[in-house]
Amino acid sequence: MIVITGAAGFIGSCMAQKMNESGRTDLILVDDFTKEQKKRNWADKQYADKIARNDFFAWAEANARHIDFVVHLGARTDTTEMDWAVFEELNVSYTQRMWEFCTRHCVPLLYASSAATYGAGGRGYRDDESDIPNLQPLNPYGKSKNEIDKWILKQTETPPQWAGFKFFNVFGPNEYHKGRMASVIFHSFNQINETGRVKLFRSHRPDFADGEQKRDFVYVKDVVNVLHSFTERKYPDGIYNLGTGCARTFHDLATATFRAMGKSPAIDYIDIPADIRDKYQYFTEADMHKLRTAGYANTFSSLEMGVTDYVSKYLMKDRTY
Repeated sequence: MIVITGAAGFIGSCMAQKMNESGRTDLILVDDFTKEQKKRNWADKQYADKIARNDFFAWAEANARHIDFVVHLGARTDTTEMDWAVFEELNVSYTQRMWEFCTRHCVPLLYASSAATYGAGGRGYRDDESDIPNLQPLNPYGKSKNEIDKWILKQTETPPQWAGFKFFNVFGPNEYHKGRMASVIFHSFNQINETGRVKLFRSHRPDFADGEQKRDFVYVKDVVNVLHSFTERKYPDGIYNLGTGCARTFHDLATATFRAMGKSPAIDYIDIPADIRDKYQYFTEADMHKLRTAGYANTFSSLEMGVTDYVSKYLMKDRTY
């Protein structure tokens, strides 16, 4: 069996779909399944069982001999949440328990880190594990992911195979429930439907023009392709960047969304909200050398390809993946 945590969420539900497409239906879905708004993400998946997040470890101890792999994607991902206790419980402690379980029972483990660990990017975006203790995340979410990365690198006992992934700006189907934390593509699509226009953040730095802030936008289908590949073959253990390696502007993103909807671009600029302005990343770009050197050779979707697929197959049809 393959355990997928966060299976009612964005990337976790897409991972379950990818596993179904590869022929695996012996999935154990783990999450808080009481949230009705997420039900579409898991209701049509093929799986062996679903386990409430708080019940998982008791279930796992009784069924450890049947678990082939754990893909741990469950986390609190709200970058505006300031209560450290929330992240300590859901992101740090829970992942530590998962690591210890997988180590004790010799179960391979993949887990989600984040590009938020890089903070403002002053040290660059290279997934050099020796530099992880020096990173300065900008918010408690990024700090929680960096804390678990640091903790894992100190462990002398490990699962038989393991990898962490610093997800960059992931977008795609099944993110409808994320509210403010959903991708700019999702919000742009809804704005265009309602008003025919898109609002992007104005730049508050002289070295960036409005709309020219850049992020490494990576399509969720490419993300789960990487994760699936790691469940199928042995890669070197370690913490990897997972982006495209090509930063694109928010203006490019909005333009691609308009074109995918068959409309001409109409963009307005608004101030970055004060509560996130001093924590806002103006540039991110994954250095993908490590993943490529490890042997992952598949191509990633361009921004335009990913946006077109997302908009035409999912957003315009109100479908999940």
